[in-house]
Amino acid sequence: MTGTATAQTTFMFDAYGTLFDVHAAVQRAGAPLGALAEPVSQLWRTKQIEYSWTTTLMGAFEDFWILTERGLDFALARHGISDGALRQALLDAYRTLDAYADVLPALARLKAAGKATAIFTNATQVMVDQAIDAAGLRGFLDHVVTVEPVGAFKPVPAVYAHALAAVGGGAPASVVFVSSNRWDVAGAAVAGFVPVWVNRTGQPGEYPGRDPVVTLPDLAGLGPAVAA
Repeated sequence: MTGTATAQTTFMFDAYGTLFDVHAAVQRAGAPLGALAEPVSQLWRTKQIEYSWTTTLMGAFEDFWILTERGLDFALARHGISDGALRQALLDAYRTLDAYADVLPALARLKAAGKATAIFTNATQVMVDQAIDAAGLRGFLDHVVTVEPVGAFKPVPAVYAHALAAVGGGAPASVVFVSSNRWDVAGAAVAGFVPVWVNRTGQPGEYPGRDPVVTLPDLAGLGPAVAA
């Protein structure tokens, strides 16, 4: 990544889809699905996120793990699959998702440059802690922030304000926010963070006017200097 050093002192990362591969559970435990493995995994993720949005829009809040279970249940039912053992195996695998190969080197570079690092996630504290420890990332993170204290999910503005306060406050522009979810990048842009989109799957742009300062294919190009 090109750019000059700025007053950005904290690099904050979304967790699922950005640091952790949300499709790793099906890749690891979904062999019985055969040709349905990819469509089940994609629909599982889609419903998990959809349920977080609709729950928040209805003025409610639920444990993100419960929404994850419901997303899987819908995906399996949609494809006519009824297998309790498979369901449990997939959920067990989801608790310890693989981190992408570029994650630890990126965090190490930032720490070596004296930057603070944080995760900010829709997940519960228990859920994200399991993933962090399974991936061996604990020693590279200064803060782990969840939306639980706010009782709402991203991209509600209040949760980004909570995340800023949790990492020490200050100007929102002191935080570089990195996500693979374009809607999350839009939420961070509205919050005043410096938004970076990690477009791992080559998706087209959306949410014009709430744009990332830079788009990367992965975290290999993420450095301590960000183009303003």
